[in-house]
Amino acid sequence: MSVLKVILTVVFIIICIALTVVILMQEGKSAGLGAIAGAADTYWGKNKGRSMEGVLVKITRVMVVLFILISCVLNIGSFT
Repeated sequence: MSVLKVILTVVFIIICIALTVVILMQEGKSAGLGAIAGAADTYWGKNKGRSMEGVLVKITRVMVVLFILISCVLNIGSFT
């Protein structure tokens, strides 16, 4: 059982570092003054799901779910 705990801990640390990097790679959500004039309504604004920003958001969501699941498993394992 301790081997599984060590493996999950290493994977947890890797996910923590990767999640930090992916979050820092994302752009801010504020549109700035361009939103007042309607400049934020461009092709890239409409198709964000297909852009690099959309991919980063999807990766972030998956990594957050993995982060929560592994942290719960590690926490439950600490009680036994």
